[in-house]
Order: sequence, then structure tokens, then C-alpha cells
Amino acid sequence: MAQDRVEAVERALTVLEAFDADQEAFTLAELAQATGYYKSTLLRLLGSLARFDYVQRSHDGRWSLGSAPLRLARRHPPSRHLTARIQPLLDRLAAKTGETAALLENHGHHVECRLVALPDAALRHELRPGSQWPLVAGDDPRPELPGGDMLLHALPSAPGEPKRWLTLSGPTSRLDARSEAALKAALNELTTVGNEGETEAMT
Repeated sequence: MAQDRVEAVERALTVLEAFDADQEAFTLAELAQATGYYKSTLLRLLGSLARFDYVQRSHDGRWSLGSAPLRLARRHPPSRHLTARIQPLLDRLAAKTGETAALLENHGHHVECRLVALPDAALRHELRPGSQWPLVAGDDPRPELPGGDMLLHALPSAPGEPKRWLTLSGPTSRLDARSEAALKAALNELTTVGNEGETEAMT
């Protein structure tokens, strides 16, 4: 009903909807075109959204989603289930190898880091949940890692599910046969549990 509407809230939600696109970051002009709002109005809305970490502004002035939407999305039952099933495995993998363990997920032309466990090491691959990068070459989700590398294995997926990868990344000199063996063991643990019916589907 009309009396239930709050115009300022609806404007802020319209701004957030503009980020539901393949493009990861937007200029103020691009957001103005997408929402139909004046730049002055947009700056006020973005300022409020940024204070609650729904959006963030980079050093070049472009806007992208902050961490709050991802944090709330994890409260959705499927995401909670995914975290409960895989995060402990990533934590053990990172502790055992001393490298960054992560779950990557394909979203069209982009790859997103869904879950990650960072090792207790000064030199490591800094990866954060919600990080995205272009899917450059077919089924290879690896980002550019100067001086580093990423080992990965695709996870089984049902029809309609996004493709996911279990990964281990860090300095090239430290990723060896033992790292590969640890990653394969983690994958086997995950798929064995799934086959035994002890967990639900990963979505």
C-alpha cells in the first residue's frame, strides 16, 4: 500500500539493484544512467549505503558492493549449509599446507570466491569472500597471481548448479606434490561425505 512506502528506502534499494550486473564496479555517471537519479542524489544515497558497508568506493572513484550484502546472504539457508559443510574443510586444509584454501564459484563471465581460509603466514595469497574476477579462459577460474599459482579441482555439480572449484593458492615455490596431495585428499573427503548422504546438496 502507498502508506507503507518509504521513498528514501526505495531509492537506496534501487541503487543496490543497479549492482546486480556482470559489471563489478561503476562510475557515478554509470549509476546515474542505471537508476535515473541525479548525481547529487546518488552521492547522498551512496554515502549512507557506504556507512553501513553496503557499497564501497575505490581509490579511482568507482563504486562496488561492500561486504554487508554478502554477510546477509550467508544467513540464507543454502549459503549457511554451504558454509557449514565446506568451511571446516578449508580451515584444516589451510592449516595443514600453510597456503590459502578457497571455494570458487562460476557466475557467468565472472568467478567469485565464496569461502576462504587464510594460513598463518606472512607471505600468502590474500583472498576474501566476495572477491570477483573475469573468467578468462573457458573452465579455468584462476586469477592472475604474479609470483604465485593456484591448484584446483572441480567439484561435482548437479544440473542447474553453478560450477565450483576447491583451490589451494600461494607462492609458486611452495606449491608442490604435497600441496596437490592435500588438495586431492580434501576433495575426496568432501565428495565421499556427499556420496554417503551425510550432507545435503551444496547449493
